[in-house]
This record gives sequence, C-alpha cells and structure tokens, in this order.
Amino acid sequence: MSSLAVLEALDSARTQWYHVTAIVIAGMGFFTDAYDLFCISTVSKLLGRLYYFDPQSPKPGKLPTTVNNFVIGVALFGTLTGQLVFGWLGDKLGRKKVYGITLIIMVFCAIGSGLSFGLTAKSVMTSLCFFRFWLGFGIGGDYPLSATIMSEYANKRTRGAFIAAVFAMQGVGIIFAGLISVIISALFLHNYPAPSYNTNPALSTQPEGDFLWRIVLMIGAVPALLTFYWRMRMPETGRYTALIEGNAKQAATDMARVLDIEILAEQEKIAQFKSMNQYPLWSNEFFRRHGRHLIGTMSTWFLLDIAFYSQNLTQKDIFPAMGMIPQEVNMNAIEEVMKTSRAMFFIAFFGTFPGYWFTVVFIEKIGRFKIQLMGFFMMSVFMFIMGVKYEYLKEESKILFALLYGLTFFFANFGPNSTTFVLPAELFPTRVRSTCHALSAAAGKAGAMVGSFGIQSYTVKGDLHQISRAMKILALTNFLGFLCTFLVTETKGRSLEEISGEDGRESDLTQSTIMTMENGGRNEKQTETM
Repeated sequence: MSSLAVLEALDSARTQWYHVTAIVIAGMGFFTDAYDLFCISTVSKLLGRLYYFDPQSPKPGKLPTTVNNFVIGVALFGTLTGQLVFGWLGDKLGRKKVYGITLIIMVFCAIGSGLSFGLTAKSVMTSLCFFRFWLGFGIGGDYPLSATIMSEYANKRTRGAFIAAVFAMQGVGIIFAGLISVIISALFLHNYPAPSYNTNPALSTQPEGDFLWRIVLMIGAVPALLTFYWRMRMPETGRYTALIEGNAKQAATDMARVLDIEILAEQEKIAQFKSMNQYPLWSNEFFRRHGRHLIGTMSTWFLLDIAFYSQNLTQKDIFPAMGMIPQEVNMNAIEEVMKTSRAMFFIAFFGTFPGYWFTVVFIEKIGRFKIQLMGFFMMSVFMFIMGVKYEYLKEESKILFALLYGLTFFFANFGPNSTTFVLPAELFPTRVRSTCHALSAAAGKAGAMVGSFGIQSYTVKGDLHQISRAMKILALTNFLGFLCTFLVTETKGRSLEEISGEDGRESDLTQSTIMTMENGGRNEKQTETM
C-alpha cells in the first residue's frame, strides 16, 4: 500500500525553523522536569539540619531514612502515574489537547513545594511530599507527549536526533539545578555566615536556610510558565489528525501552516489506513506484531533508571564519601548546600551534559541499537570497577574515582538514558504510540523508585562497604539492560509507518514471527505425512 501524501511529505521534509522551535518548546518541558526532580538532592541535607536537629548528636540533623526516601522519591510515584494517565489521554484526546495541562500542574506544584506549610517537621515534610507527588504527576505527562509529538513532526532522516535533542534538555536542567543552588546558597552564605557544626552545633544551621530551599524549589515554576503560551500555539500532529481523527484535509492544512511543504489531502486513503490498524492494545494481534518490542522498551528503561536515578539522587551521600566535599561536621548548613551543589554541577557539566549531545550528534550515524548496547556495557564496566575497588579508590585515588563516576554519567546519556526515550516513540503504531511510550517510561520510573528507595538505603549512611555493594548491584543491573537491548530493533532511516507496519509493510520482527509460524505449520504437515 502506498503511503499517504501527508506522511510522505513529513518524512521527506527538509529541516526547517519550525523543527527547531518544536525541539525548544518540547525540550523546555524536560528542562523543567529535570530541574524539579533533581534540585531536591541539593537541599535535602539542609532539610535534615533544619527540621531534625539534635543538640546531643555529634553529627548534624538528618532526615530519617524513611522520610528522606519519600522526600527524594515521592515525585517518582507521581511521575509514573502521570505518564500512564497522560500517555493514555494523548492517544484518546490528541497530543495537543493535554500538552499544556502538564505545564500548569508543574507551575502550581513547584510553587506549592516551596510554600510547604506547617509548624512541625512532620507537617512540613507531609506538605512537601504532597506537592512533589503532584509535581511529578505533571512531569510524567511530558514524557510520552513530548516524545510522541517530536517523532510525529520530524522527518525520517533526523527524527532520532530531534527526539534525542528534546531529551537532552534534561541534561541542561540537571546542570541548572546545581548552578541555581550554587548561586543562591553562595548569596545566602555571604549574607549569613555561620560556624561549622564542629565549632558550634546550634549556630551552624542558619535559620535563613528555610528560605533557601523554598526558593530553589519554586524557581522550577519559571521555565514551565514561560513555555505554556508556545505550547498552546502548536497544532496537532499531522499523523494524529490524519490517521486517528481521519481528517486528511485538516492534517494537510495544519502542517502546511507551520512547515514549508506542499501536502495533498487524500481522504479516500484514510479509511484504508485506519481499517488496517484497528486491533486494540491488549490483543493477540498487537502482541504478535509489537509485544517483543514493548517488553524490550519497558525492561531496558526499568533497568536503566535503577542505575541512573541511583546515581543522581545519591550524589549528596557519595560526594563526601569520595572526598569531593568536606565531611558534614566541618561545614555549616548553607555551606553544605553550596558545596554539594557545586560538585553536582561539575559532574553534570563534564559527565552528564556531553553524553546527551553526543547522542544527538551520532544517533543517526551509529544508530539507536548500538548506542544503547555500548552505553549499558560501559556503565556496567565502570560501576563494577568502582564497586570492587571502592575503598582503594576513595583512599588512594580520588581523582580516578571521580573520573570513573563521571564516565558512568557520560555513557548513561551517550547510551540508554537517551535511546530508551527515543525507541518507544518510533516502534509503535500512531494509535497507541503515546500509550506504549507511557508504559515504557512508567517502567523506567518503577526502576527509579527501586533506585531511590532501595539503592539509596545503601548510601545514606555513607558506609564504605554498603556503597561498594550498591555499585556492584548497579553493575549487574546495567549488564541485564545490555542483554534486554536485544529485544528491540534498529529504527534509523525508516518511516514510522514502515517501522510499525501501519502502511501494510510488516516490520522485521513481524516477518520473522510469521515465518516461524509458517515453518512450524509446514513441519507439522510433514510429520503427519510421514
């Protein structure tokens, strides 16, 4: 079956200014997502000093392990829920109709997080967790919607790079989470100096620190607010309008308005396209065609996020253990925020950030499959070395430790952290693309919760043997991700309809499944004849 003119026009369109605009509009959502998710790591130790101070303790106040895990990880619960809800809505109502709602939620809940109210530690932490859950809910919606919108706008030559560029804004958000925290804490420290905890425990925690963490969290509302207007001006994707709503004329009009391309409205072909792809998500036909890919995208994202979020959310515990910042008793409260944020910034700038953009540059040359395999393998190697030699590296070679730690971030992002976002946006049919991406992303957030609640329990006390054990567990997790990558296939250079089989051409996986079934049938007949 020949492809629709609107789809061929989108696949062959030259790269235009609107593609860049779409990357920025979608990418600013991910900038906000990353800032909101990771800025909590820069101030969580300050929360412990402020609200759980014990004058009899030789160490500064710390969030109790359960409270710490919820403060750090509750947004991940919200993110998982938001991914599933908005992923489903994106397929049912359209990508554009629900795209702005995610930003509104993020704006109000980022402000609410900073305004967390109460007179006791319990009430403040409960309020903070409430708002961060709903903040995560809004963040979750951005994953399937942004990936799906970008994949459906892009041409097939640069689609992977465009989707990866949207996701790369997460790296910028992580950098800004560290940078904003450094700047604000430096200003506070200049105006409100204090002795270290060793010198004077009571005076080492500045009361003004209560404003510091609130400001850091509320700043996350700014980029979301600035992006809302431009999101509302984006038209629905041509693929959704044509293939799901069945309106080829509207799809041609919308795409011609924002892209400099001539499109013919072929209404008579729409019914044929739709009739070929009516099987529901939970059907034998879907699993025959796409089941292995869905298992592959869900399992790899789950395993990747165990490691990725463990690394990012536990930096505050690992940095003192590896000597990147002084021990907590040798700093005052705001000084600890500044030095933790500074270390986080440098790791993000030199390790995390370059990895994202290496993927953008090389994804259409190397391909998604090879980049993902390479990334998982290198992460596994580096984490295994750090796990086995942790005590030696910490005591004898802190620079080498920092290098290995940074390289795991680099290969996470020049690897599966980027490709697990790209592949679910390409492998599945238009009618369920957003939902399948949501299922894959939600599996990732389930992995993030394993990292946040499970792996973090090994690092929160700074025990060398426990951190070493956590590194070894993560090395094994990454190797399992390497093996699960073989469940997905390469997508570069092909149209979305060719990959999913929507245009009547069976995908590689479907063809192999059919051949296996046919061969099995022939073998059975031969056995009966004999």
